[in-house]
Amino acid sequence: MSRSGRELDEDDVRVRPGRRKSRPRSKDRPTFDQALPGTVITVDRGRFTVAMDDGDEVLAVKAREIGRKGVVVGDHVGLMTDARPGTESLGRIVRVDERSTVLRRTADDDDPVERVIVANADQLAVVVATVDPEPRLGFIDRAFVAAYDAGIEPLLIITKADLADPGPLIQAYAALDVIAIPIARGDGKRPREADLDAVLAHLVGRTTVLVGHSGVGKSTLVNALVPGATRATGHVNAVTGRGRHTSTSALALRLPRGGWIVDTPGVRSFGLAHVTPDAVISAFDDLAAGLDACPRGCTHEGADCALDAYVGDDEHLRARLDSLRRLLQSRGGSEDSGADPA
Repeated sequence: MSRSGRELDEDDVRVRPGRRKSRPRSKDRPTFDQALPGTVITVDRGRFTVAMDDGDEVLAVKAREIGRKGVVVGDHVGLMTDARPGTESLGRIVRVDERSTVLRRTADDDDPVERVIVANADQLAVVVATVDPEPRLGFIDRAFVAAYDAGIEPLLIITKADLADPGPLIQAYAALDVIAIPIARGDGKRPREADLDAVLAHLVGRTTVLVGHSGVGKSTLVNALVPGATRATGHVNAVTGRGRHTSTSALALRLPRGGWIVDTPGVRSFGLAHVTPDAVISAFDDLAAGLDACPRGCTHEGADCALDAYVGDDEHLRARLDSLRRLLQSRGGSEDSGADPA
């Protein structure tokens, strides 16, 4: 009986709907044992092109299991896919293997955000021209610092050696024991075959990242090394002396004789906010042993640095230390800084 005196029936009873039971969560997680190995060769707006071991290339997306983990060019991944070239279906990247090396840079020296350029590279080739545009030691130094920090070997490729003497530039890095390869242009501005063979001798069987300012001839070199690559080439602005960006994203290309080269967009800054001095010096086995005597917090550039006493009168070690300090100074300086190699 209600307060109003009306007889109640079942229609007057409000029943709160129960929560729909969800399907019980399984403790078993997929193992993806059938995932196929591949290498990420380019990234474009959340889509990843993966080169499979059998030579096929598959367009893929990240699977939910990857979470927020980044995937970059050079990553070795596991792929679940039934896709084949010419189909619209996408593969799923379900695993990212541990990286052997990571090449990073920051946008600026005061930018705390590190950006991974390439994973699993073992060599960084800095491409510069003798002229047009003029070589900038500051940029080369900073690229070498990033290479040493990543634990990969630096290589210097000097283009347009037919227009100016590359000797002073080669000498500027002689103390670092960095291999420098000059390239002269032949007919049609294509690199001479003998010079290409000299470059290939250091690329075959390795994964090499190419970096350089726009206009130095990096894309021309890539097209000569990998026939059919068709990387766009540009020119240097006669007023600014700077090149036009022709490569818009990093792309890994398989060398005909084995190995990979990773062509990166032309860069105008190479921030090193993430690099510590000790990380750079640790790449120099002949100097790193002298670090133990340095005072705490030593920048290895001042008068209190124990490395001076460690090298003593050894002319070779002194030249190495002087060059190393120039690299360290480049961490906080302009990319246009550095002595003129001429």
